[in-house]
Amino acid sequence: MGLELYLDLLSQPCRAVYIFAKKNGIPFELRTVELIKGQHLNKEFLPINSLQRVPTLKDGDFVLSESVAILIYLSFKYQTADHWYPSDLQARVRLHEYLGWHADCIRSIFGVSLWTQVLAPLIGVQVPEEKVKRNRTSVDQALQRLEDKFLRDKAFLTGQQLVALGYDVFEGRPRLAAWHQRVEAFLGADLCQETHGPILNILEQATNNKLAKPPPEVCSYMLLRISRIP
Repeated sequence: MGLELYLDLLSQPCRAVYIFAKKNGIPFELRTVELIKGQHLNKEFLPINSLQRVPTLKDGDFVLSESVAILIYLSFKYQTADHWYPSDLQARVRLHEYLGWHADCIRSIFGVSLWTQVLAPLIGVQVPEEKVKRNRTSVDQALQRLEDKFLRDKAFLTGQQLVALGYDVFEGRPRLAAWHQRVEAFLGADLCQETHGPILNILEQATNNKLAKPPPEVCSYMLLRISRIP
């Protein structure tokens, strides 16, 4: 069996792995795991990843979870171009500096909009408006730091999610807007549409009641996650 990637393209880390593999021509079998349906909790998935998380990579008997680890593994195994994972020490640690900040200040903040606008209503929960406003302020602060600290005057850094939920993250931020256009041009419109299609359609699906209600075991996890929104 060749390389297998277990992904749900509603997940930003899964989209990152998918884009990296496709852009670099890495051959893999896509194994879709639908998080909203609780497929990551199924007994069939448990032997593959006891953490019950995606993305997951399976390369023969070797199994790896967490998107950053997967991306590094792929970059070494398939000897991708140096701009993906630089050989220069200082350039490499700059990349890890951003990835650490991204996990803490982008993933933890930007995902809240999906929870408040789509996932919480899906299980009949209303997130308090003060939490929504507080998150929006945190998003604005994170975007400003992204532009000022990490992007600055560079062409590239060393999500589509908020855009999909009706928040124009590029308004009033010309450097971020230009960076976004460069990234899309580099990746190609077809790959971007293929990868981001599911998340770009999720608000419409939720509005039209086309999303199936998650099973009870998923609802329990979702309630816990919603309770942790600051």
